Amino acid sequence: MAAPRIAVVGSTNLDLIAYTPRIPGPGETLVGDRFQMGFGGKGANQAVMARLLGAEVTMVNCVGDDAYGPLTRSNLAGFGIDVTHVYTVPGASGVAPIWVEPGGTNRIIIIPGANDHLTPAQATAAVTGLPSLDVVIGQFEIPQQVTIAAFAAARTRRAVTILNPAPGAAIAPGLLPLCDWVIPNQVELGQVLNGETGTDDDELLDAARRLGCGLVVTLGESGAALVEGGGVTRVAAPRVSAVDTTGAGDAFVGAFAYGLAAGFDHRAAVRLGVICAADSVTREGTQTSFPRGEAARQMVEQARSEA
Repeated sequence: MAAPRIAVVGSTNLDLIAYTPRIPGPGETLVGDRFQMGFGGKGANQAVMARLLGAEVTMVNCVGDDAYGPLTRSNLAGFGIDVTHVYTVPGASGVAPIWVEPGGTNRIIIIPGANDHLTPAQATAAVTGLPSLDVVIGQFEIPQQVTIAAFAAARTRRAVTILNPAPGAAIAPGLLPLCDWVIPNQVELGQVLNGETGTDDDELLDAARRLGCGLVVTLGESGAALVEGGGVTRVAAPRVSAVDTTGAGDAFVGAFAYGLAAGFDHRAAVRLGVICAADSVTREGTQTSFPRGEAARQMVEQARSEA
């Protein structure tokens, strides 16, 4: 059986991570515990997670002509991700300074850099040019007009489209009708809907009706809620001791996309996302925290059997 095929049209960043006992106040200088540089960007993270689970993945993105560009391309290629459609443009690559407190809580600033220079034409060419395609993933760390073009091309390929609306913002006109699934966390759901919303069943059903597509809301240590067909299915997360929550949402999205592409039913795909996300928070870093090898294969089988 051929491996599932996923295209990720999204961001790459260099994560600049400071581990600190607390976040400094205004005008305060604080001595941190340690520093780590890693590879990130929501698009890249989701691509890596899907690849570690066994998908064939193509990354569609722009990097800068600075020192970070070749490093980013080499990192993706090292996972076996297709980088044919990772383009180099003049200027700086994307970066993300991240502060992590004890217990894993993080604060992140995204500086898009080259991510803002990916064009609709490049995204369309990448999606239409792949020999086979099951799922296309998009996020909000690249211009939404690019995602519209990618998802429109995906529709011509009968590929499933998944939008992770993060960082949270209103969805541009023309994008929502092209989405098969929208996957926000609770805060992002309120930002997408232009107001605060809760996560009880009635509120989630109302949100799904307003969006008009499949909805999965990630709920941190509480797992995730799958909203479709007039019902809400809650999938609990395994109990773990969190060390660093950076990238957990991306692990969920990449794993959910893999599940759909591999033919899992929707609950099993959510279950796989929850398992991978919960496992990732037990280790520091972003892509470095994702399960791989035999551990990843066991998670796939666990999700398949438990759903």
